[in-house]
Amino acid sequence: MDFFDFLAKPSKPMLGVDISSSAVKLIELSKAGDDFKVEAYRVLPLPANTIVDKNIADLDALSETITAVVKRSGSKLTDIVAAVSSSSVITKEIELPAGLTELQMEMQIEVEADQYIPYPMEEVAFDFDVLGEVENNPDLVRVLLAACRQENVEHRRQALEMAGFNPKVIDVESFAVERAYKLIEGQLDDVSDQVVAIADVGATVFSFTVLVDGKIIYNREQLFGGKQLTEEIQRRYGLSWEEAGEAKRKGGLPEDYATEVLAPFKESLVQHITRSLQFFYSSSHFNYVDQLFLAGGVSALEGLVDEVEQVIGLPTAVANPFANMQLHKSINPTALANDAPAMLLAVGLAMRSFE
Repeated sequence: MDFFDFLAKPSKPMLGVDISSSAVKLIELSKAGDDFKVEAYRVLPLPANTIVDKNIADLDALSETITAVVKRSGSKLTDIVAAVSSSSVITKEIELPAGLTELQMEMQIEVEADQYIPYPMEEVAFDFDVLGEVENNPDLVRVLLAACRQENVEHRRQALEMAGFNPKVIDVESFAVERAYKLIEGQLDDVSDQVVAIADVGATVFSFTVLVDGKIIYNREQLFGGKQLTEEIQRRYGLSWEEAGEAKRKGGLPEDYATEVLAPFKESLVQHITRSLQFFYSSSHFNYVDQLFLAGGVSALEGLVDEVEQVIGLPTAVANPFANMQLHKSINPTALANDAPAMLLAVGLAMRSFE
């Protein structure tokens, strides 16, 4: 059993690096008071099949892309915080006797771990953090335990080290999203007691997250994303993968694209959001959502917000974590605005530097 350092306390700024199925996204933030500033940012696509089913299939390709994305960003930082998928991590709150040292807690967790973790202990990486006393019982403390398979952590560490960087913290995606949410909740008219859903549509994964008072209470993932739209453009118009992706972003496709390709994709996306809402309602005591945010590269599709809002009947907006941030003079504000909805996780990771 090894340590999984998602609760480590960093002492200096780190680069937030989101390794998704299709790209590596990087953010460097600085902070003055409560205000953040974007010091560096870059997004670079990954070669096909570098990441397969959230697993790293080509370490060399990934490490080369990480090297390139840091170099092109202009950042001089070498410490990095990356993340493992929330679905690969088990988190559980447990109770332990108060007064134990960190080493004693570690030993007791190892002894009792088979109660909480369904993997052989030699295959597990874990970390824990003391949350505070158990209410009405000062002899016990609440401890947050997180565990996942070592390979999920080690492959990311290995890729970052091969690229010449220091993987200071391996975080969990859901915790990074909670951090980044603090930046987008300013888009709400009323922050208190809001039930907020985030529909994050990446290249291959659709993630539906619900937060109450800034804490995640529900998360569901499905295989669906912008890659399907790119593949349909490629198939219908006889384009290469690169040409199809470029055309999707910049336009210039035949007139029937909007009705024959884009409209069915949008309809499918709306159906995924609708079903995810229904699953949330049926599995919780909530029967409403106050606000829906769209995130991920797909959320920038023209007219999508209005269509989702009209069909689903919820106030809908595109998540922009950079709305109130200052930018370094080297940052292209238009490019950053275009990438903003897809940078939620990377921003949440970079914010880890300041906890």
